[in-house]
Amino acid sequence: MTIKRIHSGGPFEEKIGYCRAVVAGDWVHVSGTVCGLHPDTGEETQDPAAQCQGILTIIENALSEAGCGFSDLVRVTYMLEDRDEFPACWPILKAAFGDNPPAATMIECGLIDARFRIEIEVTAYKPAPA
Repeated sequence: MTIKRIHSGGPFEEKIGYCRAVVAGDWVHVSGTVCGLHPDTGEETQDPAAQCQGILTIIENALSEAGCGFSDLVRVTYMLEDRDEFPACWPILKAAFGDNPPAATMIECGLIDARFRIEIEVTAYKPAPA
């Protein structure tokens, strides 16, 4: 089995010692991803919906580099500082996953920095062409 490591250059990758994603054979594991910047303005935001959109962009880029996309997701885990902030993200997630929703879990927990309101981790399955 071949293993490919995908780095996004995020600040925590170097500090903690991990990569954005690992492709292991037919599986793509994307690390828990946060984004404190508004996707339209680049300004710092604590709006969970804006953070969710930024996170999905980072994840989509990692999946693309791995040769797959949101339709290949089989599992997603959402981690939030406050579960009451999750409904604001639902329309964004529904639009991203469309007709191919993955299995999902939501956890309320403390994140690495309280400025981050949501963290998302995904797993995708993309069989190699025969």
